[in-house]
Amino acid sequence: MSAFLSGLVSPMAVADVKLPNIFSDHMVLQRDQPNKLWGKAEAGEAVTATIAGQTVSGKADLNGNWSLMLPKLAVGGPHALVVRGKNEVKIDDILVGEVWICSGQSNMQWTVAASNDADLERLASHYPRIRMINFPQIGSQSPIWSHDERRWQVCSPDTVGTFSAVGYFFARQLHQTLDVPIGMVNNAWGGSACEAWIDLETLKKAGSFQGLLDSWGARTKQFETLSAIEKLDDKQAKQLADLKKQLVGNANPANIYNGVLASHIGYGIRGAIWYQGESNANRAYQYRELFPLMISTWRRVWNQGDFPFYWVQLADFKAETDIPGDSAWAELREAQTLTMKALPKTGQAVIVDIGEGKDIHPKNKVDVGRRLARWALSNEYGIDVPHRSPEFKTLEIKDGKAILKFDFFGNGWRPFDVAEPKGFAVAGEDRKFVWASAKIEKDNSVVVSSPEVPSPVAVRYAWADNPQCNMFGQNGLPLTPFRTDDWPGITVDVKQ
Repeated sequence: MSAFLSGLVSPMAVADVKLPNIFSDHMVLQRDQPNKLWGKAEAGEAVTATIAGQTVSGKADLNGNWSLMLPKLAVGGPHALVVRGKNEVKIDDILVGEVWICSGQSNMQWTVAASNDADLERLASHYPRIRMINFPQIGSQSPIWSHDERRWQVCSPDTVGTFSAVGYFFARQLHQTLDVPIGMVNNAWGGSACEAWIDLETLKKAGSFQGLLDSWGARTKQFETLSAIEKLDDKQAKQLADLKKQLVGNANPANIYNGVLASHIGYGIRGAIWYQGESNANRAYQYRELFPLMISTWRRVWNQGDFPFYWVQLADFKAETDIPGDSAWAELREAQTLTMKALPKTGQAVIVDIGEGKDIHPKNKVDVGRRLARWALSNEYGIDVPHRSPEFKTLEIKDGKAILKFDFFGNGWRPFDVAEPKGFAVAGEDRKFVWASAKIEKDNSVVVSSPEVPSPVAVRYAWADNPQCNMFGQNGLPLTPFRTDDWPGITVDVKQ
């Protein structure tokens, strides 16, 4: 490893008891479960932790690392946590409630201050029992133990502007519904690729991502070669600077896993919400394996079992098209839907109706947070609210028409704006899609046809970067984009 890469992690003095920054004033602990507490001390040093009148103890190992399990606590607070070794560390104003990770790329990073009605949201943000910690964006190939400059913040008009908007609106809905403290751990990084959130060893063992690893390895080797040159010309100096920026950036395998995530892996949580995929859209088929691998990796290293993991499906974006065809963004949405079927305790908030063609960062984050909150309220907290968008179930071809049936649409359909369903296309054996007319039947099936395709074999809905579609269930949630065919897409062979 180059001196540059290894130097990203500074050496730590371990004579005193020290905790990573995830443990700081105003933190929220997950209720009704033991919570891991960890830190550093002198090798062999005895360490105790006391909270709510209960004390646990342990000893630092030969490397000075120690960990304890705090006892289960019910909703409440504020509490103080006192950790003692040769010195004493005290953390104040600790609440016990529900803790969620909010992660992904720029649409999760997007702040309240940059979202719709930020002035009104700020004025109404008096929620002292909602807390958030925002982690910095530091890429590394070695695990970073703590980000000492970052601390938990109490939600108020002075602080809410820096909160993740999706994370905040998700937290606010949970807080208002459950009436418990909510803590959000925000580690989102704009432009990040999925592979950056997975450790290197896991990526290597998977065996399917050698192209990504080779590309990263080549850049690393090139950086080390240039770094060894005593005197660089202008071209080489620029090349070295560019490589340095890439190597600490947000697309390299394992960079964010080590640089950001490693500092709080194991912190007690209820689950995670995620908004990412834009950076992987050109490799959508690869995402079918990559995204489930990331979720499974997080669950394994967190050691909290299959904690719930809910994500936002990609919004509509880019120019609308007059002719139905292929779409990398549609293929990425499909990969997200397939992930929901591949792993337990997962779900997606479909937002194909609230994006902006001109802006990859739609400012309506309230509805995004609420749709994610529906999943959590229904599945984790036993509250009967609609949460799952309608999904394609079966296709039958009869008399030159395609008959589609669906799940999860509530009591029926409510097409938006106009009565006729929009967004369906059909194709015959030639695989050429044309727009089709659609009709909702009394049994809530949808019949799709086109005179241009007398013998249809496949149907697609909302299959575009920015689809023109209008199907909603009576539950108020948009129909999940789908296709009935499995013909190879445009990203099927893209590996890096």
